[in-house]
Amino acid sequence: MGSLDCTDKPHAVCVPYPAQGHINPMLMLAKVLHHRGFHITFVHTEFNHKRLLKSRGPRALDGLPSFCFETIPDGLPPTDVDATQDIPSLCDSTSKTCSPFFKQLVHKLNDSSSTTDVPPVSCIVSDGCMSFTLDAAEELGIPNVLFWTPSACGFLSYVYYRQLKEKGYMPLKDESYLTNGYLDTVIDWIPAMEGIRLRDLPTFLRTTDPNFVMLDFIFRESERSRRASAIILNTFDDLEHEVLDALNSALSPAPVYSVGPLHLILNHHVHDKELKQIGSNLWKEESGCLQWLDSKEPNSVVYVNFGSITVMTADQLIEFAWGLANSRQPFLWVIRPDLVGGESAIVPAEFVVETKDRGMLTTWCPQEQVLSHPSIRGFLTHSGWNSTIESISAGVPMICWPFFAEQQTNCWYSRTKWGVGMEIDNDVKRDEVENLVIELIKGEKGNEMKKKALEWKKKAEDSTANPDGSSYRNLDKIIQTLLSPKI
Repeated sequence: MGSLDCTDKPHAVCVPYPAQGHINPMLMLAKVLHHRGFHITFVHTEFNHKRLLKSRGPRALDGLPSFCFETIPDGLPPTDVDATQDIPSLCDSTSKTCSPFFKQLVHKLNDSSSTTDVPPVSCIVSDGCMSFTLDAAEELGIPNVLFWTPSACGFLSYVYYRQLKEKGYMPLKDESYLTNGYLDTVIDWIPAMEGIRLRDLPTFLRTTDPNFVMLDFIFRESERSRRASAIILNTFDDLEHEVLDALNSALSPAPVYSVGPLHLILNHHVHDKELKQIGSNLWKEESGCLQWLDSKEPNSVVYVNFGSITVMTADQLIEFAWGLANSRQPFLWVIRPDLVGGESAIVPAEFVVETKDRGMLTTWCPQEQVLSHPSIRGFLTHSGWNSTIESISAGVPMICWPFFAEQQTNCWYSRTKWGVGMEIDNDVKRDEVENLVIELIKGEKGNEMKKKALEWKKKAEDSTANPDGSSYRNLDKIIQTLLSPKI
């Protein structure tokens, strides 16, 4: 996978949706494109730019001469809170306010190209939830590839959201529909999703408000995707082949390509240390957990991390804590400071004493390295897509506690299609946590899931490591799309 041999460097402007789970895969993709010869301008919101400087230091965004960072406002009131912004508010604000600021940025980059070493903007790669970039690309006549960062199955759910509304499945008639069994309704008409229930589809449909901002946002963003030069997803063909076929049919004329797992593409083919050191974590990483894992037996530790957005109650935190303690299994648990809504995430002192010899608590960690560590046996996760694809790629089975959005869909596929997951009830109880952790580490079901996870790991490697791998080939197609003048 060599660099482009071009006199005039192509210049890709990369625009992630401003949340951790979207920034990480976009940065991986940007690094791969840079390795292939592109000049990169990576666009953060002003809010996240400040958070990155706080977590990674004042030179964190210095970049490289051909990998630069810029900012645009997100339209929300300024705040110094070190936490993910409210998602519905952020979606509404970015879709309504970012477009003119983004156009100004592109024009500024093009104007400076005559007096600097920065080549003119030749293509745009933006998050599927930041489709305002399509307008700028069409005005300039350049390609715009949309990167949808959920799973293919999660994205397919969103593509069919409008039909769910038109068929009367949402909004819910009243609050009782959340608990009266209605969410167990089977939806049998979405391709590649036979047998899925309403509760397994992304949670934004669980509203009684016909004007809920997220519904219109999802309708608009998924339908605008058809205007893209191409659509890419951080998955691989073997894992989601039927879903990818369904997306290609639903989103024509825009072709849909799987180019993941992107972290494997990066690991196999990009070896520039300076490039790889450019980071994106909005929380400060604590690497001491890797040394702690070195002291543990192979396949003995359960890794616990609920991602960057999940918020639980203090009672739920305590139930998870005592479930882990009572399992008597070693664990590494990432607890963000804002994990518990409205208060500090503090576990009971008795729990810390009880587990001091077999448990480690940390606030953030290098997850990819943790999951690939030989001591890790399983992952108690919120089923976010980055966590799910990284776990599958590392051959690590999961206990799934989905929180919101398409995490429910990822959990359903992990359990029913991929054979690598067990689900824990939303109303978490310590006995269930204890039993599932023991099953994951020592049980027959855990052994079956481990075997299946290792099979998927091999297929993920095959898709990315070799020139004839499906994701490798698709990445070549995307690069050709980005290098082609828009028709």
